Amino acid sequence: MKSTKRLFLATAVALGAFASLGAAHAQTALDDVMKAKTIKIAIPTDFPPYGFVGTDLQPQGLDIDTAKLIASKLGVKLELVPVTSANRIPYLQTKKADLVISTLGKNPERSAVIDFTAAYSPFFQAVFASKSLTVTSFADLAGKSIGVTRGAIEDQELTKLAPPTADVKRFEDNNATVSAFVSGQTQLIATGASVAGNMMARNPQLGAEYKLLLKDSPNFIGVAKGEDALRLKVNDIIIAAKKSGEIDALAKKWLGRPAGTLPE
Repeated sequence: MKSTKRLFLATAVALGAFASLGAAHAQTALDDVMKAKTIKIAIPTDFPPYGFVGTDLQPQGLDIDTAKLIASKLGVKLELVPVTSANRIPYLQTKKADLVISTLGKNPERSAVIDFTAAYSPFFQAVFASKSLTVTSFADLAGKSIGVTRGAIEDQELTKLAPPTADVKRFEDNNATVSAFVSGQTQLIATGASVAGNMMARNPQLGAEYKLLLKDSPNFIGVAKGEDALRLKVNDIIIAAKKSGEIDALAKKWLGRPAGTLPE
């Protein structure tokens, strides 16, 4: 009996020590980054205007510029790690990346496996049109044709906000919606920022610009679970960049509108 009790106590002590080591290990990311003088940041390369490959074959976009901002403020070299939507969280969990800056939305499922910094950029659905078309409110959509993808979030929001006399033309997928706008079948387009960014980059002759916000869903930076030192350090950088106007400037450059108020 005494032998069993001693074994139980020894096991409990060992488990406690292991847990302590795990907790200590979980807080090494910031120290590791500063020691290596390099930060590995996962970014998208197929999702303009947040991340895509430019004509010089180098990654560019809002997420890439944000990664550069973080590295610069930390005073370390930036190593960009291209990821897809499917592997960006696993890359963070397996330490292939120190941070994920890849149009990452925050939800309960993701919060269970990774942590998040304050939001760094807006991600939104909006109405876009040529600069020559004056649209400053939803009332201005009266009598105008607007292309939208059937059943998408922007379709749902536009249905709520557009006046009854707006000519809403619904298409079966984003490609058809964009094609209709590009070819002049519709005067305006209601779509997500990423779709609009890609469309505007490919068709600069349209002179398209952001007009009206339909729905806002901000992006957050992903951090490995328990890496509070790194998360708080990045938070400080983001909050300072918001106050200095740097975050607004990046959003204006890539999305055509300031970031505005973002959750912290």
